[in-house]
This record gives sequence, C-alpha cells and structure tokens, in this order.
Amino acid sequence: MRAVLLATIFAGAVVAPMVAQTPQPIPRPGGSRPPTTTAPPPAPADTTAPAPTPPSATATPAGTDSNTPSAATLGLPLYPTAQFIASYDAGRGQRYYLFGTVAAYSEVVAYYRAQLRDKGDVVYEQPPTHMFSVGRFREENMAFPPGVTVKDWTWGGSPGYPNPKLGAEPVRFPSIIMIVPAPPAAAPAR
Repeated sequence: MRAVLLATIFAGAVVAPMVAQTPQPIPRPGGSRPPTTTAPPPAPADTTAPAPTPPSATATPAGTDSNTPSAATLGLPLYPTAQFIASYDAGRGQRYYLFGTVAAYSEVVAYYRAQLRDKGDVVYEQPPTHMFSVGRFREENMAFPPGVTVKDWTWGGSPGYPNPKLGAEPVRFPSIIMIVPAPPAAAPAR
C-alpha cells in the first residue's frame, strides 16, 4: 500500500508540471511577439512624387557589367572562367567578392599558386579550402586579411554552390573564389 501511495505521489509530481505548462512561442529576432498574420493596408500611391531610391544593400549581386569587378579594380587576378556572384560589405571599408567557376578546385588552386607566386595554405581539408594571403593584416583598419580563398563546393557529394541567377548556366558552381582586396588607403593627415 505504501509503495502504491509513493508511486502515485511521484507520478503526480512529475506529470502535473508537464500538464500545467503552456507552450511558449519561439523567440523571434527583434522582439518576443509572434508575427502578425494580417498585413497593414497599402498606402495610397502618389503618382506625382518620384519613386524613392532604395537604400544600398549589403550584398551587391551581379547583374550588369558595371557591377562586375575586374582584376584591375580588385588589385588581384581573376580566374579566367570565373563568374561574379556578389560582393558583401566586410566592414572597416572593405568588401569581399564572390566568384563561381565550373573549374575543379585543384585547377583554381594551381592557377592562383602560379599567378600569386605563393603556395598558399590549406585552411580546411574537409571541405577543401585554400587561402592565399597577399598582404599584411592590420587589425586597426581591416576586417579581413587581403587575399584569395578557394573552396571546393563538390566535397562530400554536394552538387556545388547554387547559381543565384535563376535560369543561368551553370546551375551550380563546383568551386567558389572569395577575393578580399586591401582596403583603400587612408587619407593622408593634414
């Protein structure tokens, strides 16, 4: 009898808090309120005012030749078949530029070894990632060390990095090249 009473008390002590708990919504960035299900009504269109200019985006996707950086603007060589994907603000006046290529990882690494006259460093063996440093990293005015990083996106059976341009060829890039040029020189002190 005593064992039954203890088992009942134990079961009640364990089950009661579980039954009494109310599920909480998953926290969302920017606040703890769940998203609203209704959208605010659209503002009336003002056809006499010019359309507002959208703010500068963090990522600059490829789209026209004016967006595509060249080896001259980057100060570093570009793999011959590399296609510009996007550039991102790295902070501290630097940007990094992503390029995709259908060339094999080993071919791209060999190209940059010859062009930069540097063997570079294998920073990861899985997935294969090779980095070529081309300048001294200055923490006070750089977010990233200047250089070229090559990554194999076919490692582990992956089909490659998806091409962000819908309907464009190739559909996936086997190798991705990240180029980080040195930041622009600081203005001289007066």
